[in-house]
Amino acid sequence: MTSFQSTLGDEPGIAEELAESQQSISIAEFFEKNKHMLGFDSGARGLVTAVKEAVDNALDAAEEAGILPDIYVEIQEAGDYYRLIVEDNGPGLTKDSLPKVFGKLLYGSRFHAREQSRGQQGIGISAAVLYSQLTSGKPAKITSRTQGSSEAQYFELIVDTDNNEPEISVEETTTWDRPHGTRIELEMEANMRARGQLHDYIKHTAVVNPHARLELREPQEHFKFERATDQLPAETEEIRPHPHGVELGTVMKMLAATDSQTVSGFVQEEFTRVGKKTADSIIDAFRDRYYGREMCWRTPRGLDDIDIKGVASNATANKSVAATGAFSDKIASKVADKDRIAHHQLLDIVNESAQECEQEHDETFGDTVQENVAEAIWLEVIDASGADDANAATGEDGDSRLVADLYDLADDATSTRKDDETIHAFADRLAGKFEDLEDDRHRLTRATLREFVDRAADLTEEYDEVSFGETARENVVEAVWDVMATVPDDPPLVRELNGDRDATSDLVDAMRATDIMAPPTRCLSPISEDLITAGLEKEFDADFYASATRDAGVSGGDPFIVEAGIAYGGELPAEGTAEVMRFANRVPLVYQRGACATTDVVKTIGWRNYGLDQPGGSGLPNGPVVIMIHVASTNVPFTSESKDAIANVPEIEDEIELAIREAARELKSYLNKRRSMQKRRKKQNVLGKILPEMATKVAEVTGRDEPDIDDAIARIMNNVLVERQTKANGDGQAVSVVVENNSSTNESLEITDIVSAEPTNLSDGATVVEMDGEWFVKWEPEVGSDDEATLEYEVPDDATFDLDVKGVESEKLTVKQ
Repeated sequence: MTSFQSTLGDEPGIAEELAESQQSISIAEFFEKNKHMLGFDSGARGLVTAVKEAVDNALDAAEEAGILPDIYVEIQEAGDYYRLIVEDNGPGLTKDSLPKVFGKLLYGSRFHAREQSRGQQGIGISAAVLYSQLTSGKPAKITSRTQGSSEAQYFELIVDTDNNEPEISVEETTTWDRPHGTRIELEMEANMRARGQLHDYIKHTAVVNPHARLELREPQEHFKFERATDQLPAETEEIRPHPHGVELGTVMKMLAATDSQTVSGFVQEEFTRVGKKTADSIIDAFRDRYYGREMCWRTPRGLDDIDIKGVASNATANKSVAATGAFSDKIASKVADKDRIAHHQLLDIVNESAQECEQEHDETFGDTVQENVAEAIWLEVIDASGADDANAATGEDGDSRLVADLYDLADDATSTRKDDETIHAFADRLAGKFEDLEDDRHRLTRATLREFVDRAADLTEEYDEVSFGETARENVVEAVWDVMATVPDDPPLVRELNGDRDATSDLVDAMRATDIMAPPTRCLSPISEDLITAGLEKEFDADFYASATRDAGVSGGDPFIVEAGIAYGGELPAEGTAEVMRFANRVPLVYQRGACATTDVVKTIGWRNYGLDQPGGSGLPNGPVVIMIHVASTNVPFTSESKDAIANVPEIEDEIELAIREAARELKSYLNKRRSMQKRRKKQNVLGKILPEMATKVAEVTGRDEPDIDDAIARIMNNVLVERQTKANGDGQAVSVVVENNSSTNESLEITDIVSAEPTNLSDGATVVEMDGEWFVKWEPEVGSDDEATLEYEVPDDATFDLDVKGVESEKLTVKQ
């Protein structure tokens, strides 16, 4: 029966009719119908996404101009719509560029730049304009003033989705109170159901951008986040791609576009961290893959084995006896110096010997002579027969040198469970594969070598009924490959590589296999450990903070840095799971938490090992803790165009885990110490109750005054005891502050005695600062274990004191005033 599909093409004009219906669409038209891909899938989320895109643009613009960002966000109810206003103090936009920035998708300056920035694709803010016009039908209203300009530019525009171009309805100059910056006003169909995500975005932006001042005013609430530092992020610098992780297709494209003629020049000019030495290593690895290596066979073991001198002499024609003898001697001596030799190495020896003899005997040993001599010696090296170690072990006489050599390599590489006959049979078959090669140089790639080993092993299993498993095969391949030599052939030129997929693949593999220094971090702007801590301290009232910044890694040819921060305790909610804050290039990720690699990594860590509660041993930990992760990269691998989640890239996941664990180890130390201090406090409280009662009883029994229990507690608990003692001294009093260290470690203290009258005659090392009628006597002694130190000074009789001690945990300190 004839199928319907088989008759489709019989009707005339079908193909032409179908072809006429095909048409291209602009990127703006595509996203007009697929706005959910950009994060505008609902009114609630659309508003948050619009705020995010506008704020990200404002931060990037200000930082690139070296301006501390000052950003104002306002959301107003406007009838059936919401009006979003975002103002910044950035450098502003020129009259020509402004319409395209806001009214043309995929327009921007950062897509091809290999350096960190919040925006890359040139979609974000123009997509917000597109969403606004789709839902409200109203144009975007944009005001911008460049630095030094007397007036601002004002535009009203929409995106022409048919052509992906801005359609301007109003263009005029205006006045504006800001000296420079940009303001955008959008009306859109939206709601405030995602208020929590909106607040999180602004707050988290303040955490990872402590140099920015942010203000959010919305119908119900008003927030201000002051900057915690005047230090702008380090200025980034564009870099070239790194050889590790760059894709094959990208390298093929680079080969087609480069001006370099040689592979060495190409890898040095087009990639970062590749100098002459690294380029040479890459080319050697490329030669191994492109040309293969040449097998280095064992050299003859003396004149009784092979007479190298005689072979060389017999192959040399039409030269004097003296010159021939010298030529043969030199070759024999140089060959004897080598344990193994490859064909190209033998050629080098013959050529070197010929040049030396030409200078000494004034006779020319041309290319034909050299080739004849090298060929004769090489045939002896690979074809000679005779007893050897393999023969002695197996009882086989007359084995070729190849079989004997391969027997030793295979015997060393395989387990002792394989008997000599099995190894000999395998070596014999493997040698046969080499002998079958048309090229006597025995040059082959690692893949071909593996095929040879597999074939010899398969035949051994088939005919000798013994096992020759995967591990044994790979070990033999490794052993043989290790004694093979990289060939000296010049690599193909760039024009020869261009368009050759297999050869380019060999080059990519060679770059990945070469040990290359990590990419420079000048293209990245990590937050830094200090500023992570400052940001967390600014927005979270906690007892403990820790941060970690990893060294740069590489993924897909793009460098990246992972940072982590942890805040614990204090006013953080004690119930429920930890708060996880995710960031990419200083931008908070507030949606798709469950689809993000960051969340996946946090869940896989065993948080019980770090002192946190984790029901079931997996998932997010419980307790008063905030976990922050920041990925900075020249090209963050997002899961979608909406840039809400980071893809599960193994290299990035590994660095995320290491960064979190680095910060978590500090948390573990803190919690362990806190638990230890809690036990110490509990023990000290018990002693504080028991010892006074004992002191009272002892005084009653002995009839003496009650002993001072503070000294006793300090000694029992191995505390640091700080005691002030006063003694009348004429019209004044002598003051001694004694530090007695009963602990097992040296202690550095910061002691301040606040005195109501001016002190005199201070001991060495102490200083006095007067402030508002009080004198602060400051002293920073370092007291060894079981040692003490004393501060002395004098004050009038009516002086009062207030002693403050820092540098030692309160649980390890006893202060007597």
